[in-house]
Amino acid sequence: MLTSELDYELPEDLIAQSPAEPRDASRLMVVDASDGGISHHVFRDLPSFLAPGDALVLNETKVLPARMFAQRPGGGKVEMLFLRDLGSASGGAWEALARPSKRLRPGLTLSAGGEKVEVVERLGDGRWSIRGRDLPGLMRRAGRMPLPPYIQPTEAAEVAYQTVYAKTPGSAAAPTAGFHFTPETLAAVERAGAGISRVTLHVGTGTFTPVRTERLEDHRMHAEHYSVPESTARTVEGANRVVAVGTTVARTLESRAASGEREGESTLFVYPGFRWRAVDALLTNFHLPRSTLLAMVMSFAGEGLVREAYRAAVEERYRFYSFGDAMLLLNGGRSR
Repeated sequence: MLTSELDYELPEDLIAQSPAEPRDASRLMVVDASDGGISHHVFRDLPSFLAPGDALVLNETKVLPARMFAQRPGGGKVEMLFLRDLGSASGGAWEALARPSKRLRPGLTLSAGGEKVEVVERLGDGRWSIRGRDLPGLMRRAGRMPLPPYIQPTEAAEVAYQTVYAKTPGSAAAPTAGFHFTPETLAAVERAGAGISRVTLHVGTGTFTPVRTERLEDHRMHAEHYSVPESTARTVEGANRVVAVGTTVARTLESRAASGEREGESTLFVYPGFRWRAVDALLTNFHLPRSTLLAMVMSFAGEGLVREAYRAAVEERYRFYSFGDAMLLLNGGRSR
């Protein structure tokens, strides 16, 4: 598949700068992969599309204030986005995207938030190993929420960039399909008879790096850590339908299905031709062109139907991207 097949035209004024208020007042497009039907709703209608025995699966990762500015010894700013802890063997180092990357070198000491951090090793693609005494603490004190570049940075936007059920810190970006939920919507899901389960996938460059290769299949996914609790694994296996809230949940469940491991590092790349094993319905936002997320959605429901749905979303003036509206894809994935 050519990456150019993931292109589409989007008016700039359809890029949402803030979530709906209340969040479950966002719009919901329902797309049925079995008959090509497209219908328009509001998000609080979601429980009416669920049934007893369904398992709605959430990603409870919590976004870190992972964006930070540092200074080089001779002056000049370096912007860092901390992606993940590299483990105890690394001596407290984290993987981070840094720019301008060409100005860095191993052994360089940077000043960030009143503390010193060390550039340890080049990891490629603008990523570096950065070591500090307490990088999570430094992020909490001096970091900013890692808003996507298409969202104007405001205090309100930073506060909004978290799901209401976020629990486990570790993400460099939010699982944005979950933004639409309120406590009231979650309660309504349970009243509809659907169970709610949780997994964790800490979002990093594997999710948000754009595809730059000419052929989609040549794109390389970076690893992201995922975890599926035993209780969720049992629920998923016995569910009537598995409804994944977001591409990160879909990637987690499909990684577990492919590897048999409930925890690990996922480099799974889902694009048209992929054989789905775990997910029956997918709740997601409207994604950027040339993104692995759009490729996953096309894999789930079919390329032609997804293109038609995106054309309808533009025509009906849905709001796009992280703070935008939602799409529920039914009868795709392993059901097709």
